[in-house]
Amino acid sequence: MIKRARRLILFAIALATGLYFIPIPTLIFLVCGALDVSRHRKVSYELIEKYFTGNGIATWCLSPFNLVADVFSYRNKGQYALTDLPEAHRDEIEACVRALVDNRESLKAHIAKSMGRNKRAMLTFKWYNAKQTTDLKIAAFEKDYRYIKTIALSVFNTRERTSWHFGPLRLTFRVLYNLDPLDSRDVYIEVDDKVHYWKDNPLFIFDDTMFHRSINDADHIRYCLFMDIVRPNYVQGVFDVAVQVASAISGSFKRVFYKNWSFVR
Repeated sequence: MIKRARRLILFAIALATGLYFIPIPTLIFLVCGALDVSRHRKVSYELIEKYFTGNGIATWCLSPFNLVADVFSYRNKGQYALTDLPEAHRDEIEACVRALVDNRESLKAHIAKSMGRNKRAMLTFKWYNAKQTTDLKIAAFEKDYRYIKTIALSVFNTRERTSWHFGPLRLTFRVLYNLDPLDSRDVYIEVDDKVHYWKDNPLFIFDDTMFHRSINDADHIRYCLFMDIVRPNYVQGVFDVAVQVASAISGSFKRVFYKNWSFVR
């Protein structure tokens, strides 16, 4: 409660200072933030508080950039079926999913060496187009894809969950594929007002700048292929440059955004 009150006081001070000294930029950021929040069907106090004073601050700071990206992209549905994406996007996703399934045992064995009591682990092969150093080599994950920019294996230990949070950038969409979907309603991902149960479909594609959380309340380790794919757009060359810029700085912030994760090589 004290921590929450402190954040709200700091936000009020920062907002008042901004409105006094730089009113126009401050108003622009407030309007952009309000537009970002209004994209949600379920707008709660928790969402607003976290967006403006919690783990959504980076998303708010990037909201003008994200809204410009929206203008030059296909209509944002928030959540997608594979058939909603262009054929070239589908082909890359399917190639990586095949590689995941074909290498399932070696991936599990590799993670098991480091998982231990870690609550969450991430084995990264590519991060925003930057190749990562790994001890496990999978040829399909080392290819230079046109649209897929991040390839990793996200692992949740038993009885593990994230808090509600936002991704920062809307240049890409998040693609997840559950390697071993458990026949249980205790393992799912929740985005805005919708819940996706892995037992219903192991593949899930969504705009991760929307409020979301992942839940594994089962006594079973959850393995998900974790990818970022460039969202379908009208100016691919511009998006390519923007992704390159994001790649240049994202590595420095990877451990900040994923501070609760253990990174496995």
